[in-house]
Amino acid sequence: MHRTHTCGELRVEHIGATVTLSGWVQKRRDFGGMTFIDLRDRYGLTQLGFNEEQDKELNERARSLGREFVVKVHGTVIERSNKNDNMPTGDIEIKVSDFEVLNAALTPPFTIEDDTDGGEEIRLKYRYLDLRRNPIQEKLVLRSQLNKAVRDYLNDADFVDVETPYLIKSTPEGARDFVVPSRMNEGQYYALPQSPQTFKQLLMVSGLDKYYQIVKCFRDEDFRADRQPEFTQIDCEMSFVERDDVLDTFEGMIRSVFKSVKDLELGDIPKLTYDEAMRRFGSDKPDMRFGMELVDLDDVAKGNGFGVFDKAESVVAINVTGGNNYTRKELDAFTDWVKRPQIGTLGLIYCRVNTDGSYKSSVDKFFDQDKLKTWAEKCDSKADDLIFVLSGNTHKVRKQMNELRLHVGELQGLRPKNKYAACWVVDFPLVELDEESGKWHAMHHPFTSPIPADRDKMDTDPGAVKANAYDMAINGMEVGGGSIRIHDKNLQKRMFDLLGFTEEEAQEQFGFLMNAFEYGAPPHGGIAFGLDRLSALLSGTDSIRDVIAFPKNNMGRDIMIDAPAPLNADQKKELGM
Repeated sequence: MHRTHTCGELRVEHIGATVTLSGWVQKRRDFGGMTFIDLRDRYGLTQLGFNEEQDKELNERARSLGREFVVKVHGTVIERSNKNDNMPTGDIEIKVSDFEVLNAALTPPFTIEDDTDGGEEIRLKYRYLDLRRNPIQEKLVLRSQLNKAVRDYLNDADFVDVETPYLIKSTPEGARDFVVPSRMNEGQYYALPQSPQTFKQLLMVSGLDKYYQIVKCFRDEDFRADRQPEFTQIDCEMSFVERDDVLDTFEGMIRSVFKSVKDLELGDIPKLTYDEAMRRFGSDKPDMRFGMELVDLDDVAKGNGFGVFDKAESVVAINVTGGNNYTRKELDAFTDWVKRPQIGTLGLIYCRVNTDGSYKSSVDKFFDQDKLKTWAEKCDSKADDLIFVLSGNTHKVRKQMNELRLHVGELQGLRPKNKYAACWVVDFPLVELDEESGKWHAMHHPFTSPIPADRDKMDTDPGAVKANAYDMAINGMEVGGGSIRIHDKNLQKRMFDLLGFTEEEAQEQFGFLMNAFEYGAPPHGGIAFGLDRLSALLSGTDSIRDVIAFPKNNMGRDIMIDAPAPLNADQKKELGM
């Protein structure tokens, strides 16, 4: 028997028990005739004690143990003389009677502790060592709990877990595909799925009614903190539903997950239209943990001889409660922040709301006290507040102001990681115009249906058509999205026509789906949640790499196994490459 207990299990009630523990040497401390070792496994740490007076040879052997040696120890649980309140096992230690080295270890390239001295690249290279650290293990355990909570909820709601293929056909829609050469069909290629979209729609045609799958998806795209070339979705589809049926079902799932994994009750989950979200927050995934909503100043800021405002399509402001306390140096730092290429503004206007009722702005030359007062009234500003103002193209400036809003909220402590606020965003545009090509592109994907009231506009005013689509955002992060699908072949053909597909192209790429619709497709809709993003959100980390056991780096490489890697000549020949 390698262990009778784990290293995080023993307490004062075990004093006097004879036990066997196995684990890794976290740390060794030598004090004259005594040696102490912290033994670690997934469950915690236990202190081992060796006394030269009681067994000199055993104590000397203990001093030969290095960090990360794998050992099995036998001994008796005793009360610890110097208790450690920071350790769950801090009231006891093991008086070791014997131990066995199960495996010696090289000195690791970084300390395997909660606060390590290893940078990200070295930790990714030795990911199997990084995974021994408590913060990483805790995130993977949480991910497992999330996975289970999702399955429990969906299984209880009569959803059927169905696996769909990984080797499919490449399509030009969406991001770039990863492709796989076929040895048996030389010169032809499979693609790895960006999502199981068409297959889950076919499952609805098959009559399965409620489908789900926790599934790997693949996209060959540039990487950021919330992107990986392979990622995991909670993929779901339902038949004979309308939008609110889907929203009610999966709002229930999210509430159940938060209760099960974090023991938290989510508050109200408001439903915002896309237009409302962009107007109020400048984002289709607004952070609802705090206010600081966008305010239009067009009617009070334009027409005063200030060309920056007068020539702009929109003038937008936010009110920063208590922001008058910012120094001039701090205000200059905000200006520098919004002028970075990632934000792209030409400058930032501010107005202080003083306690004596006066106003001080960076554009006093153009706006007197009465005019600045109208700014404050529009922004509902109070004494000691600060107004930030940006101007420019409507769509662009609202997004820029959203970034500034989030930045200020972060600095003011309004975005704590242990607070959660969710919302639904609905009625997205069905299509958006690519200015370079002059072609319409699906905002979500080509199988998203327009809302019934807008179908007639598909031919006359495509940009005004709203999609029967919906996203869920939590804390400013999109965690899930979906739509009511097109289930009518004629409407699907109209959508393909709008997107510029010829009849031949549509048949070649999606003929199997169109043909299936000929055999009685039910009304259906679905949603997909990002399991990686939800895991990161619930564990309080900003990067999904922290919640993936073996992630790629920001260049899409697995530096632990050195992939991707070239093929040898024989492999290429066999594949006809």
